Amino acid sequence: MDRSQKEAAVQSFHAALKQSTSVIVGHYRGLTVTEMQSLRRQMRANGASTQVMKNRLAKIALKGTPYAHMEDLMQGPTVVAMSADPVAAAKVAQKFAKENEKFVIVGGALGERKLDKAGVQALASMPSLDELRAKLIGLISAPATRIATYTQEPAAKLARVLAAKGNQAA
Repeated sequence: MDRSQKEAAVQSFHAALKQSTSVIVGHYRGLTVTEMQSLRRQMRANGASTQVMKNRLAKIALKGTPYAHMEDLMQGPTVVAMSADPVAAAKVAQKFAKENEKFVIVGGALGERKLDKAGVQALASMPSLDELRAKLIGLISAPATRIATYTQEPAAKLARVLAAKGNQAA
């Protein structure tokens, strides 16, 4: 890579970091190319992305972002996973780490808050943004459903009483 290519890679990584809500850092020593491609595919399928870059260049890209405090995590063969959804990258990384013992989660960040390995695991156990939205819609629509049921219930009781009286007379 010549200097201009390095500058372009740093700028691209910097822009991706600025658009991300959460960042997860892991070590991938010993993973095969197929396994790394599988990790990338899983990340893309869940709205996240991965980036492998020289640590020196990654540290330069981190400057000026909310993740500048993560420089100490950039040691060894690191892969950075980023996503706009706060839990997407953490969920995929945690699942992949369970399936592949050679992939080790080192830490991460949620906004400006730095996370250790346990913090990333806790983040991965949280429901995703879509799951939270579905729960919220369910909670909002539940009272309306109950009101409709309760308003129809007196008429249904009356109909059952009349049907029972009709069956007794017959």
